[in-house]
Amino acid sequence: MAKQSVKYVCQNCGAQYSAWAGRCSQCGEWNTIAEEVHLVSSAGSGGKQSHAKPLELQPVKTATAHTEARMQTGISDIDTVLGGGLVPGGVVLIAGQPGIGKSTLLLQLASTVAQKQKVLYISGEESEHQIGMRASRLGAQATSLQLGTTNSADDSAATIATGNFQLVIVDSIQTLQATGVSSAPGSVSQITNSTNVLLRAAKESNTALLVVGHVTKEGSIAGPKLLEHIVDVVLTLEGDAYGGFKLLRATKNRFGPTTEVAILEMDERGLRPVLNPSEALLEERQVTDGSVVLATLEGTRPVLVEVQALVNKTSYGYPKRAASGIDINRVNLLIAMLERRTKLKLAEQDIYINIVGGLKLSDPAADLAVCMAIGSAAKGLKLKQNAVVFGEVGLSGEVRHVSAIDKRIAEAKKLGFDVAIGPRQRGGNKKSDPYLYVVGDVRTALNAFLEQ
Repeated sequence: MAKQSVKYVCQNCGAQYSAWAGRCSQCGEWNTIAEEVHLVSSAGSGGKQSHAKPLELQPVKTATAHTEARMQTGISDIDTVLGGGLVPGGVVLIAGQPGIGKSTLLLQLASTVAQKQKVLYISGEESEHQIGMRASRLGAQATSLQLGTTNSADDSAATIATGNFQLVIVDSIQTLQATGVSSAPGSVSQITNSTNVLLRAAKESNTALLVVGHVTKEGSIAGPKLLEHIVDVVLTLEGDAYGGFKLLRATKNRFGPTTEVAILEMDERGLRPVLNPSEALLEERQVTDGSVVLATLEGTRPVLVEVQALVNKTSYGYPKRAASGIDINRVNLLIAMLERRTKLKLAEQDIYINIVGGLKLSDPAADLAVCMAIGSAAKGLKLKQNAVVFGEVGLSGEVRHVSAIDKRIAEAKKLGFDVAIGPRQRGGNKKSDPYLYVVGDVRTALNAFLEQ
């Protein structure tokens, strides 16, 4: 017979307490602890011994000899991010901001995979009619694609366990509810229990499972961190929901690398891969002061992107600093370095930095491009040559080595740039590419390449 057990669970980190508190001692968040009623079976509480038995073991050689072909998604860039395609029995979690295109992308994948395999799309957010409207727009009419709507995690798991489908998509995990947990869908306990129920069914039936997850206002995946630990692959869809490029990257991948990125663009037929993102990003560029082209990396793919800077005398006592697409703290550090190591006077200037195309850069090689864009805007000077720029900058103003210099140079040559400005290539026996103009510090780069 089942008994009720009351727990108080933090909806942010999943910490459990015996009594309510205003603040979670684990994550420090206020008003996130909620009461949850669990149904606990009394079977086994009467002193009965468990019926545990030893595991059935096998040599590692036997396990490694068993290989299974991956399932292709129909979009080569996404297959690359996954490490070669979907793995049978693998569980993939995909998360992103509302309206970014998660449901659209998964319905596209379901349609392409359904041309060769049997696919099930389970929705807990939309009705069959709503999904049908999207499927009609995307052309998802494969007869092997089945549709189901439910909010029951147990019913979904039972359907997966039949083994009738090679791929199952669940949209989304926050809408499912497992029996035995009386809390509302989307709570920490429901997300954890529902995911475990689906995961066991997928592993036992060797079914590939794609699960949609929501994100919090801070941008992290909603629910406990345990959700990311128990799945095999975690994908994040980034970008602007209202335009620009979308980036699909793997933050965890048990079956492949986490360095690959798929660059996608939304049109009336859904998300499609961008064949030449560098050309698309620079298509409307105007050569003016404050504009510098950066050779950066998205995963292992070189991409050329425009870095824009605007420097204007402040009207207030405290100058404003703003940045879009790059960490503002890094920009402030570079501004302080320029003030100290060059003749630029920026203490009374408002400075604005923009990365064109909606990309969010974390590449250290963007430092030199940001510095040259600020210097160009502050003095009203343009670059002397049609050049791309890359390099990490230290606090002494030195330009440091960055990875994949050869890839950055090759991309610049392909788009017709005359020269690359950056640090020296490493390797004692490696001959430096004459296309690369080597600079040792920021001041040398500004003096050598800025002109009226």
